[in-house]
Amino acid sequence: MSDKITEKPSVFAMVNGLFEKAADLLGLSEDLRTQLKTPYRELMVRLPLRMETGELRTYQGYRVQHDNSRGPMKGGIRFHPQADLDEVRALASLMTWKTAVVNLPYGGAKGGIQCDPADLSALDLERLTRRFAHRLEGFIGDHQDIPGPDMGTNAQVMAWMMDEYSKFHGFTPGVVTGKPLELGGSEGRISATGRGLFFAVERIAPEINLDLDGATVAIQGFGNVGSWAGRFLAAAGCRIVAVSDADGTICNPEGFDPDQLDQVRSGTGTIMNMDHAGIKKLHRDELIAQEVDILVPAALGGTIHGGNAERVCCRLIAECANHPTLPEADLILADKGITVLPDIYANAGGVTVSYFEWVQNLQQMRWDKERVDSELRQVMHTAFDDLRSAAGEFAVDLRTAAYIVAIRRVASAARLRGMH
Repeated sequence: MSDKITEKPSVFAMVNGLFEKAADLLGLSEDLRTQLKTPYRELMVRLPLRMETGELRTYQGYRVQHDNSRGPMKGGIRFHPQADLDEVRALASLMTWKTAVVNLPYGGAKGGIQCDPADLSALDLERLTRRFAHRLEGFIGDHQDIPGPDMGTNAQVMAWMMDEYSKFHGFTPGVVTGKPLELGGSEGRISATGRGLFFAVERIAPEINLDLDGATVAIQGFGNVGSWAGRFLAAAGCRIVAVSDADGTICNPEGFDPDQLDQVRSGTGTIMNMDHAGIKKLHRDELIAQEVDILVPAALGGTIHGGNAERVCCRLIAECANHPTLPEADLILADKGITVLPDIYANAGGVTVSYFEWVQNLQQMRWDKERVDSELRQVMHTAFDDLRSAAGEFAVDLRTAAYIVAIRRVASAARLRGMH
């Protein structure tokens, strides 16, 4: 047996590899490439916490502010045991390209605490959140860096962060997004990522001759985002025939009702407790091998890779998760003729409605749900047109086209501001 240790691949390096591919096509100088790839600021904070049990624990927190060429930096806060600096760097850079792809006046950032929220009491979770917000207080703000919810966080966590920041700056609802409606949150924010993904699928379907009425769908990761994506796709006539979570995969050729699945997940903790005639239960990794029209990866990153991409059997992959497909898998999928709607476009509905929330906070007004949904559809459809145009101009796939659109916009802003 070899004693050689296999290092975990750098997610940040993978993202920068995608950047370099697009930068080559755009002919960017080395100086500008360095400027655009290098994070503006990286914060690492130590968070000691006396638990309710009396135990003293110390958590590690991060906030990476990647780029502010086009506006205040924007990005979520995740509470997850795997939220290390490399992952947060990668996600921060993805936010820069994501906001640029859908043409929002933002840059990119990301944050996280290495913790498992399930191991924390409600009081411990609040105190940890407030301590993190206190450490970040001098580096965030509604015109500087605007956090939002991500994996392991929610509207309540954002409310605590906003309140802690407001102790120093007065009532400032625009410092975070994804807040409760009562504190300046936006209609449609909870469902925004799933709805945005649906608008992306809706827009590309005619381009690839895919009729959504009757199309079959597999959803990898049936959490908040995956369940909302399932609802909107089902409402358009799609049949959700396979779903998975951390505990396994369930399949039913007759299709699932997303609302029933969500009730089972919410009530029992897993979709694997769904009990219905005709259901087949498989290992969670079997989800991507199901023969469907549309595959929706909505779990963690890196779930489609060189070792399993050959097993993918669909016409369209709509990436609801962040970086779910590794670069070596992209080559395999392209050879199989599978169209991929890339993450920095397909899952941008969440940050887009966060932008709407921020605008409402700054204007001290509230939009109704119809306006939010209408504006989101317009943003997602217009962004797809931009991707399609770049794909045709450079004869590239949609992922490369998305990076071309984003990098061209950020590079132009950097040049105009004299930041290069």
